[in-house]
Amino acid sequence: MWIVAYALRRPYSFAVLAGLITLLGVLSLFRMPTDIFPEVEIPTVTVVWSYSGLDAQEMTGKITAFGELAIINTADNVAEVESETSNGVGIIRTTFQPGVNIDLAISQISAICQTILKRMPTGTQPPLIVQYSRSSVPILQLALSSDTMSEAQLYDYGRITIRSQISDIPGMRLPLPYGGNARQIMVDIDPDKLRSYGLTPNDVNKAITAQNLNLPSGTAKIGDTEYQVGLNSSPIAVDTFNDIPLRDVNGRTVFMRDVANVRDGAAVQTNVVHADGQPAVLLTIMKLGGASTLAVVDEVMRRLPEIRKAAPEGMRIQPLFDQTTFIKHAMEGIQHEGLIVGALVAILILLFLGGWRSTAIVLTSIPLSILTAVAVLSMAGHTLNVMTLGGLALAIGILVDDGTVAIENIHRHIGMGKPLRQAILEGSDEVAFPALVSTLCICIVFVPIFFLHGIAKYLFSPLALAVISSMLMSYVLSRTLVPAMAAWLLPAELRGHGHGEEGNHGHVAPTTGLAGAWARFHTGFERGFEGLRQRYLRVLGGGLSRPWMVTGFAVVLLVCAAATIPFVGTNFFPEVDAGQFRLHVRTPAGTRLEEASRQFGAIERSIRKIIPPEELGLIIDNIGLPDPVNLGLTDSVTVSSADGEILGALTEKRSRPTHEYVEQIRAMVAKDYPGVEIFQKPGDITSQILNGAVPTPIDIRIIGTARGPNALIAEDLRQRFKNIPGLVDVTLRQVTATPAYRIEVDRARAAELGLTQNDVAQEVLVSLASSGVVNPSYWMDVNSLVIYPVVVQSPQRLMASAEDLLNTPIHSTRVTTPVLLRNVAKLVPTKVAADISRTSFAPRYDVIANVSGRDLGSVGRDIKAAIDAVRPQLKPGNRIEMGGQIKTMEQAYGDIAAGMALAVVFVYMLMVVNFQSWLDPLIVLGATPAAILGGAVMLLLTGTTFSEPALMGMIMVIGVATANSVLMVSFANQRREQGLTPLDAMAEAGGARLRPVMMTALAMVLGMIPMALALSEGGEQNAPLARAVMGGLLFSTPMTLLAVPALYVLLHRRRHAVLATTTVPAGSAAE
Repeated sequence: MWIVAYALRRPYSFAVLAGLITLLGVLSLFRMPTDIFPEVEIPTVTVVWSYSGLDAQEMTGKITAFGELAIINTADNVAEVESETSNGVGIIRTTFQPGVNIDLAISQISAICQTILKRMPTGTQPPLIVQYSRSSVPILQLALSSDTMSEAQLYDYGRITIRSQISDIPGMRLPLPYGGNARQIMVDIDPDKLRSYGLTPNDVNKAITAQNLNLPSGTAKIGDTEYQVGLNSSPIAVDTFNDIPLRDVNGRTVFMRDVANVRDGAAVQTNVVHADGQPAVLLTIMKLGGASTLAVVDEVMRRLPEIRKAAPEGMRIQPLFDQTTFIKHAMEGIQHEGLIVGALVAILILLFLGGWRSTAIVLTSIPLSILTAVAVLSMAGHTLNVMTLGGLALAIGILVDDGTVAIENIHRHIGMGKPLRQAILEGSDEVAFPALVSTLCICIVFVPIFFLHGIAKYLFSPLALAVISSMLMSYVLSRTLVPAMAAWLLPAELRGHGHGEEGNHGHVAPTTGLAGAWARFHTGFERGFEGLRQRYLRVLGGGLSRPWMVTGFAVVLLVCAAATIPFVGTNFFPEVDAGQFRLHVRTPAGTRLEEASRQFGAIERSIRKIIPPEELGLIIDNIGLPDPVNLGLTDSVTVSSADGEILGALTEKRSRPTHEYVEQIRAMVAKDYPGVEIFQKPGDITSQILNGAVPTPIDIRIIGTARGPNALIAEDLRQRFKNIPGLVDVTLRQVTATPAYRIEVDRARAAELGLTQNDVAQEVLVSLASSGVVNPSYWMDVNSLVIYPVVVQSPQRLMASAEDLLNTPIHSTRVTTPVLLRNVAKLVPTKVAADISRTSFAPRYDVIANVSGRDLGSVGRDIKAAIDAVRPQLKPGNRIEMGGQIKTMEQAYGDIAAGMALAVVFVYMLMVVNFQSWLDPLIVLGATPAAILGGAVMLLLTGTTFSEPALMGMIMVIGVATANSVLMVSFANQRREQGLTPLDAMAEAGGARLRPVMMTALAMVLGMIPMALALSEGGEQNAPLARAVMGGLLFSTPMTLLAVPALYVLLHRRRHAVLATTTVPAGSAAE
């Protein structure tokens, strides 16, 4: 091969190449973002509409549905539009077709929303429009607490000051704070005093609007000077709002202080946070999709000491739920496993080759190939993550294959008595094309991964790219750097070796000391291996003489292995224990925030009795509705003040898995807190990315316009699911009935009193929802130069009963005194939905659940049976869909199965080109079923389920098994061309290729043991991959060494006899 000769003539060129690879790889290594998973880039845009005071049904009909319809009718390449609407908040999430330019999509939706804004209800503000990404998840929480500051002050400090201190960190997203309440200038009206002066809430609102202005005055040129002219349009101090005149009543001016109290206060609190039982404000730090989690958190932690120094005295700023702890431990675990793999592979190669120089030649290709993959990933814009590094660690055993085959064949030619240079040239040339085909086979099996859909594509495409690029570089190095290093290092090694016969590879000359001990040990190993080789040749010879028997036995073995597949469960992804739990708690519908907070506190105290103090790091309660912006940026399913989340972190000293504590908490709540529902949500970064916006792995969606019947079907399914073993936390996601009052206005009576529906609505709005909804007014703090809303509202303590509400005064044009609401309307108790969900403009109910104690696949089959039982109840045009991880898993499994089949076809076509035969490729693929079924058997024996990583392992082992078979068949064909019979040619091929096949298989199997044991934190992710590869190799290697030769003889024996009778040289005709 010309490149080998070139490498021998100009070795420095490839030494420079190795240096460049090292430089680029190391630079890329330090510059690449580091994360737990590759970036998931499913194009999705979130639109958040808000309009305080509208219930879920009115919000859906007047705002959310209008926005959905506009997007469906106008935006391009829309795949699905979903919405979640609760009181005053509408969230529309639009998923686009793969490959859509997300910036263009955001531009289109922004234009659509601006266009329809004028057709929305009066006072509707422009929506928040952001890109949604599964990879944008919370990575750190900062809890603010103080004994001297109010929650409003904490909220304001977190929203303004801390945000300004960290907002310039690249790749970070900072939602508004949780807990506390936003600072507002509150005009607390007193309904009794208003009635006594003949005023109404709207009169106060009009006075604020008229007296608190935000208008410019301009400039005046007087003499030689130009003056900036200002006006006291807005009060300087908050107290001066109390001096605003409202109206003359009976010759006396009524001031604001006479009917209201204006104070520097805060909005009505809708969200409460407790950190370890103490009131706090929580800042959630999220990472943007492609950013480095480690870089973002490290920079925040670096700035934290200065942030604390600048904080007001008494303020405590505590970092919580740092996700980088898990990521760092997982990365360190993979690095350690990679080092162990490398060490085991090095020992194995040294054992087989005997000399440290030969071992060094082979091992040099490992770091260079891996650094090449790192550089390629960096150029492609990928992250350095646990999935990709795990794949590369497993690939170490494959990366030595090309170098091992090359150096072993060079030694074989040296053993024939050839000079070193000739041995290098001929040995390298002999395996050049078979090794290329073997390498391409491994690469080709990964190509279909790039054609996957959904999240699986984003998780595994970088892994495939890394393996392919490292394998190709490994082959290039085996044709260039390996021969050059062999010419440089082997002369010294050969001076201490004799040139033994094939199989001995020379014996080290006896010396003294450590070298002598190693020489004696290796001589003994070679003697033992030669004995093994001779026994293998006897077994192979017996099998080749009876190929039907060997082939039949192999088929029976494969059938038995295939019978185990139904007993191996299926999951989308292995469960990872990061020591964190996240529970959504729902108190009875309509529970006010204060009562919900009390119940959460009681549940928290009960949790502390379950988890030992030394094992519990902290607990955070996040109760009620945060700012609507936060709902659009996170996966929150909180819909009212009656529900919220409990987040817990366990210490590294925990004695039990997290899920066992969660099961105890689940049982405790069911027993001790009747009426309270609880379900587990993804708490760690891994689960949050995999689940996306879906709160649980199981999400069964009943979609259609028949809302009443569909609600009954959803409840029927919920009851059926409770009887399915392994299903827990079965819940209807939507809260369909929460207490409400409906004000029924007697329009005729109102007209008699000079009132319209608008008059009534305006007064009720100002009194209950505040004037800021449709008539916002703002005041500037001259010290901080920050503006704050000025809000007119009745204090909630003064609206504590239905009678208080009915006593709301309403201004009339016909009577001199205000009319009370009770005179024109009545209150009707009713029930309304707390939230409404829709998919593609159709109402939706979600029955959600978690899985415990069973695999997702078997639970999914029971769920399908339950769905089939209720499907006849559906009205025409309505449907039931399976969402969550079941849907994702089924799609991914189907794609991977199709990909594996496509990979086999690609490999077959490549080998047809290589062998110029239709028959030989079928023989080579004979080991493929063994690779797949061996992986399945290993999964069964280790109690591991099928999962995405396990399927990736099977794809990997298909390539390795095929590569080993290629070497066997290629060598046999070379011998047949020299006149040997198929039986003799395959017997010689088996003896010659036993060593490299065993070296490759043993290197991979031994190297995967550390990862298969999953001893490191987060090791559960890659353990199925390692176990599948180990099982596939342990099963396929004997097939490659025995069954493939038997199949070769069986299929070629008759053809050889026919060719012999026609005196055509064997192998000269195409199949």
